[in-house]
Amino acid sequence: MDYVELLDTTLRDGSQTRGVTFTLRDKIRVAQLLDELGVDLIEAGWPGSNPKDSLVFKALREAGLSRSRVAAFGSTRRKDLRPEQDQSLNAILEADVPVAVIFGKSWTLHVTEVLRCSLEENLRMVTESVEYLVDHGLEVVFDAEHFFDGYKDSPGYAVSVLRAALEGGARAVVLCDTNGGSLPHEVESIVREVRELLKSGVTLGVHTHNDAGCAVANTIVAVKEGVRHVQGTMIGLGERCGNADLTQVIPALVLKMGLDCLGGGAREKLRRLREVALTVSELTGFPVMPNHPYIGRNAFAHKAGVHIDAVLKNPRAYEHVDPSSVGNERSFSVSELAGRATIVEAARRLGIELSREEAGRVLEEVKRMEADGHHLEGAEATVTLLLLRSLGRLVEPFRLVSWHVETGYEGSRGLNSRATVTVAVGDSIVSSSGEGVGPVHALDVALRRALVIRFRQLEDVRLTNYKVSVIGSDDGTSASVRVYTEFSIGHRTWSTTSVSRNVVDASVKALVDGYVYALAFGLQGDRST
Repeated sequence: MDYVELLDTTLRDGSQTRGVTFTLRDKIRVAQLLDELGVDLIEAGWPGSNPKDSLVFKALREAGLSRSRVAAFGSTRRKDLRPEQDQSLNAILEADVPVAVIFGKSWTLHVTEVLRCSLEENLRMVTESVEYLVDHGLEVVFDAEHFFDGYKDSPGYAVSVLRAALEGGARAVVLCDTNGGSLPHEVESIVREVRELLKSGVTLGVHTHNDAGCAVANTIVAVKEGVRHVQGTMIGLGERCGNADLTQVIPALVLKMGLDCLGGGAREKLRRLREVALTVSELTGFPVMPNHPYIGRNAFAHKAGVHIDAVLKNPRAYEHVDPSSVGNERSFSVSELAGRATIVEAARRLGIELSREEAGRVLEEVKRMEADGHHLEGAEATVTLLLLRSLGRLVEPFRLVSWHVETGYEGSRGLNSRATVTVAVGDSIVSSSGEGVGPVHALDVALRRALVIRFRQLEDVRLTNYKVSVIGSDDGTSASVRVYTEFSIGHRTWSTTSVSRNVVDASVKALVDGYVYALAFGLQGDRST
């Protein structure tokens, strides 16, 4: 089976994502996850460009990765300097890593107008830089920056840059779509032509950006044409529109193309893909969209009753791969479009077998709530609690007895809200108060304080999303509102919804259901007690 080498540049190219900053600890954690996943090369940073990137190489040596090799990134020597005089090249040597990834210009426009040197001098810069690192015992991967644009303008010169790197001793030469504007048919034909022009046995790589929305497709067609070194990032992080997303590329290589990667045993390692991706998302604050291929929450979510019925009979009817193969799971949305099969399956997942009549009753309640303005398809916790309550199967962990909130302007303190909440837990009555920036915040603070006295695990619950939507705006300020809340513990998330003509009432009901769900299903964080 053909093997495809993977270089992950999340820690280097991914750190150039606007709004993303890795701490040193973050970088080590991401590298450890990539190592466990089985990535061949981890491009950890650009030594000398900033203090953090210089420290990360020492930290990773001390961490002791089990499989992945760490690579340092840099550029070819500056014009008019000898390699031994170049700070960037010497910083790579000081990083004390086995692999160097250096980039050089392969587009005449960049050589003459950005570097402002001759085409011949640029070729010498490439050969001498690679040779210098190889002579010091490093394995060198050469990134031909702007290769596809350069090839379109001057094929002969672009290929001569690759030959210059190979002459210096580069182990692999990587064709980069740095501007991200190439289309799959262009990449396919150019890679094919380059393979024919270079001698057999040369390892070709590809590094694509997503400015035209084709980074993943371009990577896949390049592999189809013989590329066996692929670069990308987790969840598509990267400059501007991002890099090729390895959470899409890897499943395509393994599950669709039958190629091996990740150090062998890729199908088993692939089951951790979603976990790794979500951790990277959490560390960077860069969200994984619900419809993200393979790993998104909606990637294997089914809503239409016809689809759900078919998937229950044979998952291949509406799923291109098994969700578990990438660490995801199948889900069914309960909504006004649902049929009895949806309700029966939702109950089955809770270990409950429903009769046709019971399923019909629950379905009628679902349709009634949707008619009132609820959007249940995105609020799985509300649906689960509805199902259990309808069947009398839910033991309520607590009961909300009363709440009171007031908001006012207090001079120098500005606006302030105070709330008091009383809950019943078994035979005990607990009251607590709280202050917040608004009435809902104050009520949430008070409710949490009352509950954590008995349920410490709720301290780990995070309210990660809160939205209010107006239903029937013709009623003006007396219109009904729909509140949506999302909670999380670690990687586990759940959501609730509620509708009322009073925004605070709707908010309290949604919050209460969120905490009831967490307690009913024993959701806890990693807290050690």
